[in-house]
Amino acid sequence: MSNRKFLASLANNWPAKVISIALALVLFVFHRMSTLSERFFSVPLLIESQTNLVPSSPYPRTIRITLRGDANSIYHILEDDIQAYLDLSRFETSGNYQAVVQIRRRGTALDLTPLEIRAEPGDFIISLDQRINKLVPLVARIQGETEPGHVFNSYTLNPPLVSIDGPASIVDGITELYTDIVRLNNRNEDFSETVSILNHDPLIVIRGAGVTEFRGFVSRLVNVRRIHQVPVMFFYLNQGLYVEPNNDFVSVQLESENSYALENFVLQEGLLWVNCSEITEPGVYVLNIESSALPDIFLSIDPPDLTVVVRGSGTGDME
Repeated sequence: MSNRKFLASLANNWPAKVISIALALVLFVFHRMSTLSERFFSVPLLIESQTNLVPSSPYPRTIRITLRGDANSIYHILEDDIQAYLDLSRFETSGNYQAVVQIRRRGTALDLTPLEIRAEPGDFIISLDQRINKLVPLVARIQGETEPGHVFNSYTLNPPLVSIDGPASIVDGITELYTDIVRLNNRNEDFSETVSILNHDPLIVIRGAGVTEFRGFVSRLVNVRRIHQVPVMFFYLNQGLYVEPNNDFVSVQLESENSYALENFVLQEGLLWVNCSEITEPGVYVLNIESSALPDIFLSIDPPDLTVVVRGSGTGDME
């Protein structure tokens, strides 16, 4: 067949031939697409920005990724080689914006065809605000009881302050942060431990290690009882001298770890006394008050001394 006849045969009824070829291509593509496989996984949503704006409202932290392609190819793609991110660089002021999730291929995901990548959600509304930094105090959360007979007195934190970053609309309202729970657990002495700093808002970033050193101070529980108007006796006063009456009463404070001994203590005459043996002549003296020994009880006197007037009597010893 000559070239002229061959060309004439191609031109004969050419619209139908073109349609046939197009249908064949569509059927080929449809068949190819119908044989592609799908794979699903989730990746973290990254935030990229060249400005000082940060999200100030909740947003998806993970994005569902759908890979569609040849089964022998898509199942060899590492999940870390598909990145989902928001580029906030085009936004310059605080406000609400339509954010579009973008996809970045790396490593095993490069140069694969056919490969279709879908992100869910693909876009959403996000609020942006200026990032600020602030120092806030830490407060320890304490639970439990010390060992019986002991008391938890106080604690320190190191560091006592923590630096936080985040959107101004949220950071401005934060006045303090709390630690994880510190349990007393029948403790009977001072102790220290490292505790985490709690952050319940994912939009806030805590600078540093996110922990603080807690030091608690525990002491034995001391029961206290105070008694007023306790009389003071004067012993060993030299012959011919006497103490001028002056309502010689003081107060005493009793302390004991033995609550039973303290509650059942009975005040007796002669508990408090002054040794006058060194006074040899009338005059005004400041004398230390002494006390009798008490089992299981520590006694303190208020005031610890008395100012007394000593006069001569010539009547003999006087106690």
